[in-house]
Amino acid sequence: MAVLVNGYVCKDPKLVIAEDFYTSGLHLERNISDSCGSGSDSISIIQVPGLNTLGISMGRVDLDSWGVIAPHYHPRASEIITVLQGTIETGFVTSNPENRLISKVLKKGDVFVIPKGLVHFQRNIGNGHAVALTAFNSQNRGVVTVGNAVFGSKPSISSDLLAKSFQVEENVIHQLQAKF
Repeated sequence: MAVLVNGYVCKDPKLVIAEDFYTSGLHLERNISDSCGSGSDSISIIQVPGLNTLGISMGRVDLDSWGVIAPHYHPRASEIITVLQGTIETGFVTSNPENRLISKVLKKGDVFVIPKGLVHFQRNIGNGHAVALTAFNSQNRGVVTVGNAVFGSKPSISSDLLAKSFQVEENVIHQLQAKF
């Protein structure tokens, strides 16, 4: 009978093989044809079963010129980003009531830490391709993209509630919901 740990099958240690702790392809450019000019892949317990219970994962981010990773947060992990190529602006917003933006422009070799659960973003502020590696202190960091969550929920959050919350006309909310 399979034993589940953190919701994933925990393999009998006598049956573990090297492939349970291995993946490849992090050197390959990601597809950046989305509307934001970005692409990312994560390396988590899904790709590397041996990560189960280790509390770590990582990923790769590719950004086209002026591409962005939209504001999002990770409910289960802090993040550390290391730029390998290009110039990336990154930042996070502290919690209420300050909501202070902490941001930095990063160049090749620079590192920036984003605390767990805070809304953050990345943007390529250069004219060429930018690449970064990300690492997380969770095997399953989770990701909540703010725009998708607020304007693309299923079923939709009431447009009059959102209009009042964002202090805009309801037709603006309808336009935003149509995009998501």
